[in-house]
Amino acid sequence: MSKPNTPLLDRVRIPADLRNFSAEQLRQVADELRAETIDAVSVTGGHLGSALGVVELTVAIHAVFETPHDRLIWDVGHQAYPHKILTGRRDRIRTLRQGGGLSGFTRRSESEYDPFGAAHSSTSISAGLGMAVARDLKLAAGVDAAAADRNVICVIGDGAMSAGMAYEAMNNAGALNSRLVVILNDNDMSIAPPVGAMSAYLSRLISSRSFLSLRELAVRMARRFPRGIERTARRAEEYARGILTGGTLFEELGFYYVGPIDGHNIDHLLPVLRNVRDAEDLGPVLVHAITRKGNGYGPAEESADKYHGVSRFNVVTGVQDKSPPGPPTYTKVFADALIAEAERDNKIVAINAAMPSGTGLDRFAKRFPDRCFDVGIAEQHAVTFAAGMATEGMRPFCAIYSTFLQRAYDQVVHDVAIQRLPVRFAMDRAGLVGADGATHAGSFDIAYLGCLPGMVLMAAADEAELVHMVATAAAIDDAPSALRYPRGEGTGVALPEIGEVLPIGRGRLLREGGSVAILSLGTRLVDALRAADELAAHGLPATVADARFAKPLDTALIEQLARHHEVLITVEEGAAGGFGSAVMHHLAWRGMLDGGLKFRPMTLPDRFIDHDSQTRQMAEAGLSARDIVRVAMQAMKLGDAAGGPLRSVTATT
Repeated sequence: MSKPNTPLLDRVRIPADLRNFSAEQLRQVADELRAETIDAVSVTGGHLGSALGVVELTVAIHAVFETPHDRLIWDVGHQAYPHKILTGRRDRIRTLRQGGGLSGFTRRSESEYDPFGAAHSSTSISAGLGMAVARDLKLAAGVDAAAADRNVICVIGDGAMSAGMAYEAMNNAGALNSRLVVILNDNDMSIAPPVGAMSAYLSRLISSRSFLSLRELAVRMARRFPRGIERTARRAEEYARGILTGGTLFEELGFYYVGPIDGHNIDHLLPVLRNVRDAEDLGPVLVHAITRKGNGYGPAEESADKYHGVSRFNVVTGVQDKSPPGPPTYTKVFADALIAEAERDNKIVAINAAMPSGTGLDRFAKRFPDRCFDVGIAEQHAVTFAAGMATEGMRPFCAIYSTFLQRAYDQVVHDVAIQRLPVRFAMDRAGLVGADGATHAGSFDIAYLGCLPGMVLMAAADEAELVHMVATAAAIDDAPSALRYPRGEGTGVALPEIGEVLPIGRGRLLREGGSVAILSLGTRLVDALRAADELAAHGLPATVADARFAKPLDTALIEQLARHHEVLITVEEGAAGGFGSAVMHHLAWRGMLDGGLKFRPMTLPDRFIDHDSQTRQMAEAGLSARDIVRVAMQAMKLGDAAGGPLRSVTATT
């Protein structure tokens, strides 16, 4: 299939090239940019709907503002594909989310046009305000005269505006009154009146210099009136603006509100953005743009949810590539297991933070609509909301990606753990996650939850174990608990019809061997067993055990392995400071590291791992079956001690 015809876009190397184009030409650039984005994502997969929704907005911003001198911050960053194409990265756009290619989000190290890296939501206004205040401080100190005319522009979606951090930042921005432009990309809020010619006219009018001057004159005149009349005049002006524009909430937070305007109409966007750019003494401004996810591409418009994140697809038909049939995903297994538990227990409720399909809870919601709660992008609230339900005897499952639960850590500690409330945390995407990269990897949950007193922390080795752990979590009524499981498909084991409640803090011994013991936590068990097969081929049969629990530890199993083996290797898909550290801590206090035991904890390395396939990420992390064999051989001072080649690992379990 040939690439789209893009004669005007071909002339754009950097955003400055857009500033020589007419409005009509910019409309054509937007059309070509949309076609280029669709074609690129059809090759790589990625976030399509959100990117198509901001095409005209992206063109208008870069045409009006002098990026990168002006700082442009995209909240979340998954809508920034058109931005990447316009900012010198078009030749690499078909490497998006591939190993060694462009990130699927904004990234400071990737381009000077990305002043702030983002992949989690609701950070843009805080970061933008920090940049604006830094600009003002440097100007006051006389150390950066070039920053005098620098604008800071934050583009934030309506979903991200559901997070408290966005409002904290807006409240602070209103108080500081620094010059800051926030563009609200509203594609689902439904809080605005219809967008059309009158709305565009009013937005252009209230952002114009003449209106601002008239408004200031009215304010000065009102100050000369008696206090009662002044107060009445101010209320009348605020009421009129609220009726005309719907911006009362943002005005109360200290922002000058402009909108709503059609975010797909270049002729509406350009004059408003120019007026906002040129209004030097306005303080923080919010421009409210109404957009549509997937705009301009029929399949994405008709099914916004399915085209939010896509695999490779056929541009003409919109049909996405399907992977060959395989085992169910861990996400689906979790959801079905939770539904099964909820069928037997009407106290079970499910909570997610704007990720119903990502966590599988859309399936739960169809079966139990009154017992499933999507709280928006508000992880902190989700955790404390669950804690409140737990105080009243409900059994809440709070399903949040491991990386996003980090945002609510204080609530996990203060509102759940200290009160010993039985909130159950289901942590999807634990470990390395492939194309989404370091920002979405669940690298730290074993460490940050394992240190909390009273926490029960489980890691599923396969999908059958996940079913048992859902049942186990449902049965724990006197402590908080968490279960972690990875992104992607399971191992293909048979699933139990009913989950079994596991004995708390007890692992399982799967294979007995000689001098080497491998103690795995979570889904590294498959590679641990493969490594044991390879070691056996080298004449070194290994014991393999599945810890199941990172907390409480199965101390009897750990001590048994330490006593009867020369080498003890722990393997976990998590950062240092987690399971291996806890095992070593226990062995040290038992004096079992003093007698010559060679203890080797294998964890994720002390660095962030870039986006790539999960298999390649695992090899880079040093957690593959081959790596386990290498560590065992080196500990025994055999074979690969000098880094020599080993036979390829081909055994299966």
